[in-house]
Amino acid sequence: MNVINVLYADPTTQTLETELLGVPVQVRAIPIQYHWDLGDGNTITTKKPGKPYPSEQVTATYTQEGWYDITLTTTFAGQFSVDGGEWQDIDGTIEIASDPVPLFSKSLESRLVNPDIPVDEEGDPWIPARTPDAEGHRDPAATHREL
Repeated sequence: MNVINVLYADPTTQTLETELLGVPVQVRAIPIQYHWDLGDGNTITTKKPGKPYPSEQVTATYTQEGWYDITLTTTFAGQFSVDGGEWQDIDGTIEIASDPVPLFSKSLESRLVNPDIPVDEEGDPWIPARTPDAEGHRDPAATHREL
């Protein structure tokens, strides 16, 4: 526990091309904010998408061992362009939540192993199946951070 988990999202602008009454129209969704729900009561909101490891731009730690579901909700601003014209802002925003990503937070501790038994390369014997007993607990000191 207390191992740093690096969080990041793909900040790519999404563009949709369509036709309206025979006129080409482009609509684009631009990510402007990211909200991570860490599954233990802690949340993070930021305008930064984060970056893959070894960056620690957006990180989280868990205080207790167990299974947690991380959900990312991305807020998008919109723009449109008609027939190749200037991009125009669309009033308001839209929020899209990701499917939950399961993560097992485990404590780092030494364990004795039998060197005569080969290591199972296909799985980690110290990550339990997801059962009610293996679920992570709410962090009693949970907070919301804004980065």
